[in-house]
Amino acid sequence: MPDPGPSPLQSSLPGAAASFAARVLADAAAHGHAVPQGLAEARTVPAGTGPEAPTGAPAGLPSGPPAGLLPGPAAGLPSGPAAGISSGASAGMPTVPVRVPAGPSTGLPVDVPAGAGAGAGAGAGAGGAVGVLAEALAGSSGAASAAPRRIAPDPGWVPRGPQGLGTAGLSLAPRAEAPALRAEPLAAPADALIIPGLYWHPVPEPDPVRVEEVGLRIKSWALDEVQLYPEDWEGDFDGFQVGRYMVACHPDAPTIDHLMVATRLMVAENAVDDCYCEDLGGSPVGLGGRLLLAHTALDPLYSTAEYQPAWAESLHADAPRRAYRSAMEYLVRQATPSQADRFRHDMARLHLGYLAEAAWDETNHVPEVWEYLAMRQFNNFRPCPTITDTVGGYELPADLHAQPGMQRVLALAGNASTIVNDLYSYTKELASPGRHMNLPVVLADRESLSEKDAYLKAVEVHNDLMRDFEAASAELAAACPVPSVLRFLRGVAVWVDGNHYWHQTNTYRYSLPDFW
Repeated sequence: MPDPGPSPLQSSLPGAAASFAARVLADAAAHGHAVPQGLAEARTVPAGTGPEAPTGAPAGLPSGPPAGLLPGPAAGLPSGPAAGISSGASAGMPTVPVRVPAGPSTGLPVDVPAGAGAGAGAGAGAGGAVGVLAEALAGSSGAASAAPRRIAPDPGWVPRGPQGLGTAGLSLAPRAEAPALRAEPLAAPADALIIPGLYWHPVPEPDPVRVEEVGLRIKSWALDEVQLYPEDWEGDFDGFQVGRYMVACHPDAPTIDHLMVATRLMVAENAVDDCYCEDLGGSPVGLGGRLLLAHTALDPLYSTAEYQPAWAESLHADAPRRAYRSAMEYLVRQATPSQADRFRHDMARLHLGYLAEAAWDETNHVPEVWEYLAMRQFNNFRPCPTITDTVGGYELPADLHAQPGMQRVLALAGNASTIVNDLYSYTKELASPGRHMNLPVVLADRESLSEKDAYLKAVEVHNDLMRDFEAASAELAAACPVPSVLRFLRGVAVWVDGNHYWHQTNTYRYSLPDFW
């Protein structure tokens, strides 16, 4: 698979450059959070740099890309992990003046001056959790609009942060011409579900041509290749809107075929969840045996000549296994062996999380909040963003993927995205038969909170995870500025934003509680 090279432009172009790491770490320092020493000492933000520079920003925060990352020839860049990856790797780098703009916010009902308040919502701000990486590589100087910002009423602190998807590609070579800026700021669609106080970033509407083509292809695959669902499930399959989901999460996919890799896997994973674990025939009883046999469609059995045919035949026994087998075959054709094995590992994590939740269900056990969050670090969306490089047509080398900093980023991305699911599916799950475990339900039980207070506290937990994810991404980007790492971080952040967009706009599946 080729090196990352230039990433295709996104359809959301930044209104101004920003230093994401500076913003995240400045907010962290201002609110008493520890700032990693290696980052705090790496670079400084000169006082008064740019009209939007926040007053009183702590000195010594990172303010620009490491030396050698501005546009220019890529020769001499490292092809493996940077020395001193864990901390302090950027010490001694030159000071790079930057402008730190006040990014726009949610477009919800409260006006505040530019530079104040929350970072969640509409506007042409810096892109995603690591969109600043693209801007740094493009060498933008970053004049930001000082127009009033609008945020959702929120009794708690939500930090300033980047908004929307990243835009410029992570190429180290200068572009022939600068990308044009969006004329209008991004905002949530008019009919979107808005959770007050939730920290999120808007995304551009997914390319409708791609959405339609992916939708047609995935339905053909589901019906013709794997016989995924009976006729009376067709409405729910269409309502899943998986084409729009995957195009929003992978806007840098070079072809429809690349998008289809992610789309088939997403549909197959949901088929296993629905048919083995949830209400469409699922049960905690005997779940371990079903999951293990399904997992062999991803991680094949190597047995004797006498028994191998029986296993191969079993892969066609039910819709989940047929979907897993087919989707994995397509992934293996597109991915490198290390990428495919990475996915298998993350799917084993997912299945382990399913089993923990099923065990608690069988014994009517409500876990402690920390236990629930531990389960959700396994039973979560992690297998989806972990293939962002496969879908993008490049590879993050195995050693760089395995480094602890990257594993932390992926875990936090999956954790935050999964709490998004808990929040948007809350009323849907309460209306379903049986007791469904989600973070608000666990908080209400274990901390003796009202339903409303438990839900609002779950919003706070999500926001903390998002801030931690963004700070971890910025730290790793500064410590290991390898092109494939930077592009992968950006892809994960784009996936997180696209996942939220899909939940927020899929009113066929989701609704919100009447707490406001």
